[in-house]
This record gives sequence, structure tokens and C-alpha cells, in this order.
Amino acid sequence: MVQKPRPRGRPRSYDPDVALDQARAAFWNTGYAATSLDDLSAATGLNRPSLYGAFGDKKAMYLQALEKSRAETNAGLAAAMAPEEHLRAALTRVYEAAATIYRRGEAGPRGCFLIGTAVTEAVDDPDIRAVLANALSEIDAAFEARISRAMEVGNLPGSSDAAGMARVATGVLNGMAVRARSGADLATLKAMGASVVDLICGRAGR
Repeated sequence: MVQKPRPRGRPRSYDPDVALDQARAAFWNTGYAATSLDDLSAATGLNRPSLYGAFGDKKAMYLQALEKSRAETNAGLAAAMAPEEHLRAALTRVYEAAATIYRRGEAGPRGCFLIGTAVTEAVDDPDIRAVLANALSEIDAAFEARISRAMEVGNLPGSSDAAGMARVATGVLNGMAVRARSGADLATLKAMGASVVDLICGRAGR
């Protein structure tokens, strides 16, 4: 009996979302520049032709991973801050969730994918810089909208600087991601979040 040749290309079990998550994990651990196509092939189980066919070149794959993280961050913030409750409760939920997420990683705490990998590449790559800038602007906007809503219902004084507070809120979130990669423990990250909540809402709350 003549055995039929095995078809080339992607395996039948290929799932683009799973493969992108696997590629993102590789980029997340070692950074964009240090992650080779062989690393990506090993992480996804796809050979080079299959990788190119599925995602394009290495940079295209990385940009797709950035966009996925950007979308996940936006969705996570929207869900965490959606309930009509006191601003303090909404912000506390955001920072406690971030502290837990940033501590995850098989090789060690990985922080935030965007901050951990895109910041270094953004210096001389305008495409990556644009994605990073848009992501940070969207996080600012999410915080600003929630803070503005809190001002409308009396959680904060009407004269508060919503845009300025939002940028501080984003900055602390990014700082937590960096601290996580440096090995900061969960208690330290949560304390950072609690401090900015106090800064925005006031220690005694309103």
C-alpha cells in the first residue's frame, strides 16, 4: 500500500487565536528583538512557511500581538469600571486585578505586554510607537471618562482635573507593570494601586 504524502502547511488543529497567544508569550518573555523565528516556530508548533502564511513576517506577528493586548486591556478596563458604584471601588478593582495579572508568567512575572516589550521598540519603529501611543491614550480616556462620571455624581469635587488624574492613574498602572518585571511582590503592587486610589479619591473617601 502506497502511503499518501503528508500535506504541507498548517496542521489541521491550527487555531489562529491560540497560535497568536503562543507567539505573544514568546515575545513577552524575551522581547521582540531577541525572539527569533525559530523561537516562534517552537512556541506555536508551526513551521516558518506556516507562520508566514498565518501572520506575515515577524513584525506583522508582533503588531497583531500588540493589537490583541490593546483590545484586551480596553475590554478589561471597561468591565472593571462599568458598574455604577463609588469611584474608589471601581479603581480598586482595576489596580488589584492588574497586580495579579502582572505577577503572572511561566518564566517569571511578566508585567504588561505593551509596556514590557513595546517601549524599547518604539524608539526607532514608528509603527510600534503608534500602537503604544494609541494604547496609552485609550487607557487615559477610560480613566478620564470614569473620573468625570464620578465628578457628575459627587464622588469627586466638580473642579477636579479629570484628564490630569487619568494620566496619573495610567502612569501608576504602567509603573506597576515595570515593578512586577523587577520582581516586586503582590503586596507591593497592591500598595501602589491603593496609594493612587487614595490620591485620586482622598484618603477618607467622599
